Amino acid sequence: MEWLWDLLHRIYDVEALVRVGGLMALIAIVFVETGLFVGFFLPGDSLLVTAGLFAASGRLNLWSLFLFVSLAAIIGDTVGYTIGAKTGPRLFTRDDSLLFHKKHLITTKEFYDRYGGVTIIIARFMPIVRTFAPVVAGVGGMEYRRFVFYNVMGGIGWVVSMTSLGYFLCKSVPDIDQHIHLVIAIVIFVSLLPGIIKLAREKWKVRGTAL
Repeated sequence: MEWLWDLLHRIYDVEALVRVGGLMALIAIVFVETGLFVGFFLPGDSLLVTAGLFAASGRLNLWSLFLFVSLAAIIGDTVGYTIGAKTGPRLFTRDDSLLFHKKHLITTKEFYDRYGGVTIIIARFMPIVRTFAPVVAGVGGMEYRRFVFYNVMGGIGWVVSMTSLGYFLCKSVPDIDQHIHLVIAIVIFVSLLPGIIKLAREKWKVRGTAL
C-alpha cells in the first residue's frame, strides 16, 4: 500500500505535475480522467486552474491549452461512450476492484436519469461523475450525434473556463502564484462540494427515516 499512497501524493501534487510534465502531462491526465475508469480519482479541475496560473506567468501557452487539452477531453469522453456502448448493461454487473467501483456508475446513472443528455456537460465540472457520464450515455444508447454535441460543448467549456479562471486570477490578484497551494486546495474543495452535500443529504434522510 505504501507505493499506492506515494503515487497518490505525486498525482495530487498538481503544481509539480504541471511544472515538470507541461502540456503533455495535462493532455494525458485529462484524457485518462475522462476516458478510462482508472482516471476517476485524478485532479482535473485543480490541474486546469494551475495550468491557467502557469499560462499567466508565461510558462505555458494559453491557446495551446485551450486547443489540445479540449481535444483530449473530447476524445476521452468519446472513448468512455464507446466503452459503454460496447459493454452495455452488463457493465453494471461487473465486480468491484481497486480501480472500479460500481457505486460510482450507479450514482452517475441516477444523475443521468434526472438530467438527460445535458449531464454530459454538467458532469464535466463534477469529479468522478465526469469519468462515468459518457460510459452511462453509451450504455443508455444516447444517439451518437447528440452525444457529440454535448461532448464538444462540455469539453471546451470545462477546459476553457477552468484554465481561464487560473489565468485571470493570476492576472488580477498580485502574487497569487506564491499561494498556489491554497488556490489548489480551494478548487479541490469546491469541486468536491456537490458530492459532500449529496452524502450529507443521504445521511440526513437515513437519520430522518430511523426517527
